[in-house]
Amino acid sequence: MSLAQLHYTSAPQGPDGSYGTDGPNGPNGPGSRYTAVTPGIPASLLKEAEPLLGYEPPRDAPERPGAAELAAFPQAFSHSLLSDGTRLLARAVRTSAGTGTGAGGSGGVACSHTHAVLLPADAGLPGGGLPISAWNSSRWASAAPADGAPAQLEALPPSGLLGREALVGFAASRGPWLPGFLASLRELTEETSGPRAAEPAARIVLVERDSADVALWIALACAVLPRDHADRLTFTTYTRRPREARQRIVGVLPGDAPEPDGRDHRCRVHDCTAPAPAPAPGPAPVPAELTPTDIWAAIAARVWLGRAPELFTEAAALPGGVFSPGALAVVALCADLAPGADGRTAAADWAHTHAHALGDARLRRLVETFRTTAEDRTTAELTALTRLFTALPEDLGQRLAAGLAPELRAGVADSGPGITRPVELLRVADALGVDCTDLLPGLAHRLARSLLDPVRETAGSPDPLTVLEDVLEEHFELRTALLSALDALAAEDPPAAVRLLGRTPLALTGVQSLPHLRMCAGAPWTPAAGGGDGLAALHAALRACGVSPFTDPLVLRTAVRLVWDGGAPLPGEARRLLSETGSDAHRAAGTWRALVRAALDGPTTGTDAPAGIDDADAAALAHDLLRCFPDELEPRVRGALLLLEFAGEIGAGRAGHPWTERVLALRAEAEPVEPALLARVFGTLARRLLSEERPEGELYALIHSGEPRLLDAYATAAQEERVRDRLRTSPAYTADCFIAWSSLPGATRAWDSTRTALLDKVLRPVVRALSDEDTASVERGLERAGAHRAEEFRAWNRPGALSRLSRRLGGLGRPR
Repeated sequence: MSLAQLHYTSAPQGPDGSYGTDGPNGPNGPGSRYTAVTPGIPASLLKEAEPLLGYEPPRDAPERPGAAELAAFPQAFSHSLLSDGTRLLARAVRTSAGTGTGAGGSGGVACSHTHAVLLPADAGLPGGGLPISAWNSSRWASAAPADGAPAQLEALPPSGLLGREALVGFAASRGPWLPGFLASLRELTEETSGPRAAEPAARIVLVERDSADVALWIALACAVLPRDHADRLTFTTYTRRPREARQRIVGVLPGDAPEPDGRDHRCRVHDCTAPAPAPAPGPAPVPAELTPTDIWAAIAARVWLGRAPELFTEAAALPGGVFSPGALAVVALCADLAPGADGRTAAADWAHTHAHALGDARLRRLVETFRTTAEDRTTAELTALTRLFTALPEDLGQRLAAGLAPELRAGVADSGPGITRPVELLRVADALGVDCTDLLPGLAHRLARSLLDPVRETAGSPDPLTVLEDVLEEHFELRTALLSALDALAAEDPPAAVRLLGRTPLALTGVQSLPHLRMCAGAPWTPAAGGGDGLAALHAALRACGVSPFTDPLVLRTAVRLVWDGGAPLPGEARRLLSETGSDAHRAAGTWRALVRAALDGPTTGTDAPAGIDDADAAALAHDLLRCFPDELEPRVRGALLLLEFAGEIGAGRAGHPWTERVLALRAEAEPVEPALLARVFGTLARRLLSEERPEGELYALIHSGEPRLLDAYATAAQEERVRDRLRTSPAYTADCFIAWSSLPGATRAWDSTRTALLDKVLRPVVRALSDEDTASVERGLERAGAHRAEEFRAWNRPGALSRLSRRLGGLGRPR
C-alpha cells in the first residue's frame, strides 16, 4: 500500500524583488502552498492539514544561511490528529532556494519544505513501526518533486538513531529531569481528551537546544507507554508557539519556552537547558505524602537509569498495567533494580492483591527481595509487607517473617530520636509473629520518656499521645510495662506526670499499684486542698496513692513535691511531718533536704510581730534536724542550723552569753548564709539587745563588731512600734536607751552613723512629746546612773542644743 503524501513549501520574495527561477507560480515561487499532493485527498482535509505543515524558523536564524547553517536548523517532525481520525506525520526542514541553482542550491534566500504522509485512523505505518520511529528516515524528501507528482512511497524505514542503546544513554544524560517528565507523561495519558481534533487539554513542553534530543524524549515516552497509547501520541519536535500547538508533546528552543504561569496548567514545561536541580543544603525536609503519579515516575526513572526499558512491557502485561506503581515496582524488584522505599511499598500492596498473577517463581523471587535488609525501609513499607504476609502461602510467609525479624527487632530496640516508629514496628512484628517480648521494658521506658517530654519527638512525628492510645488498646504486655515505666518516671518528675495526665485520660484500673501515677492523677495537692494546711494536703495525697511511706519511702518524696511544688513546707509543718514520719523515711526518700529548706528558707515573723512565733518553730526544727540527720548534713548547713538553733535560744531567753560573739562566729561557719535566715537571726539578736535585761557587755560587743548588717538590724528593731511604745511609757527604758545610744562615740564609723540616727529619729521625737513629769523621771533615772548622764541629757534635750552637742561628742558617754 502506497502512503498518501503531501509536499508543502514556502519561499519569500527576494530583496531585489525577484522570485525563484520558476517565477511567481513555479515550485520555487513565494508564499506557502502545496507543491505536490497525492490525487484523491479531499480538499477539506488539505485545508485542515495546512496549518500543521508550516515552518517558522528560529528567532535568530540568518536570512541567507549557508550549507552548514542550514544543517543546524531544527527539524519539525510532527505527528498530529485530524478531525476524521486521520493522522498526519510530517517533517518540515529549512532549505535554500538559491539564485539560478534550483531548489537544492545554497547561499540563497531561505525557505522551507514539508513532506507529510497521511495515516488512516485504523492503520499505522507499514511494517508496524511507531510514528516516532520515522524520525530522520531516509525516505523523507527535502524538496518538492520536479514533476509535481509524488513518487510511490511504500514505507518509512527507521533511521536506527532511536534504538535501545541510544535511549538508555540519553536517559542517563537526562537523569535529573526524568521523574518530572515521566510524571507529566502519566498525567497527560490518563487525562480525558475532548473531540479528536480539539486542542489538547494539556501538553508537555520540552526545552532542548537540538530537536534531535526532543525526538529522543518522545521515543523514550513511547517506550514507556502501552502500544496503543504510543501509536496515537501526538508530538512535534520543534515549534515557535508552544501554547498554540495541537500536539501533546512539543519541543522548543530555549528562547521560546513559555514563561511560568501558575494559572495556566496546560503547559508543563521541562527545561533541560537549565542547570540540573541540586539538593538543598542542610537536613532533608520531612517529605510530604507522595501521589501515585510521583511514585510511578520515580520507579520509571529508576528503570530507565537501570537500562531495563523492557520492564515497561512486562509491567503492561500485569493487572493495573504499566501505569500501576505496584506492577512496575514488582517487575523492577524481580529484575534486581531498586525502586526505592515508596516503590517497595507499592509493590507489596500490589502483590497483596494480585499475588495470584505473579506465578510461583516470580512470587518467590519477590519475597526474597523483601527479605533483604533495606536501610531506607519505612514504616509504611513494613505495614504493606504485613498485609502481603496474610496473602502468601504459609512457607513463603514464614520466610518473609524470618527475613524481616532482625530488622524489626533492631527497629523496636532503636533508642534514637522519635518513638512512634519503634511502636509501629512492634505492631508489624506482632502481625508477623516475631517475638519482641524481651525488648518491651526498654521500649516502654523510651515511650514513657517521650510522653513525659514530648519536645524530644522529632519534627513531623505523630503525637506520642496518639501512639499511646493505640498501644493501650492493642498490646497488653506493652501497656503493663508502659504504665510501670510511667510510674517510675512520675517518681522522678511528678510535675511532668501531672501535665501528661492532664492531656490524656489515662485509665489506672487494674492490678498494678502505680502509686506515683495515682498521686499525680489526683493533683493538684496544694495546701489549699487541706484548708490551708500543707500537712493535711500531704495526708490526702498519700491516701490516694494507696501505699504507706514506711513501705515505700519514695511515695513520700512524690507527695512532698506535689504538695509544695518544688518549694518547702512552713517550719511548723516540716516539724510535724518529721515527728509523724520519723527520720528513716525522710532519709530514704531524700525529703530531709526539703525539711532543711523549710528551716533555713522559711519566712520570718515580720518586723512588727512578737518575736519567736515562726522563729520558734524554725529554731525547734533546726534542733530536730541536727539531732535526726547528723551524718547527712554538710558542714555549711550544719553551721546554719546551729546558728538558727542558737537564735531560738536567744529569743526564748535560754541562751548563755556571749550572744553577739557566738552569733558572728556561727555565721562565719555557715557562709554563705541564706538571706532569710540571716535576717531572722540578726533580728532576734537585735531585739534582745534592745531589752533592759541584756547581759552586761553585749551592747559593747555589738558596737565594737562593726558588722553593718547587724547594726542595720539593730536600727530597724529600734524603730519597731513596740520599742516606741516602751519609750513613751517607761522613763527608765528611755533613760537606758539614751545611755546606750550615746555610748562610745567614734568607736566605729558604722556605729556613729547608727547611734546618731537613733538619737535624732527615734529618741528625740519621743522625748519632745513627754510630759514634764515623765521627762523629770527620765532625768532621775539618768542621775542614778551618774550625774553627768542627766547633765548630758538636759544639754541634748535643750532646744537648739543639737549643734553644740555634736561638737562635744568626743566627751559624751564615756563608760565608767
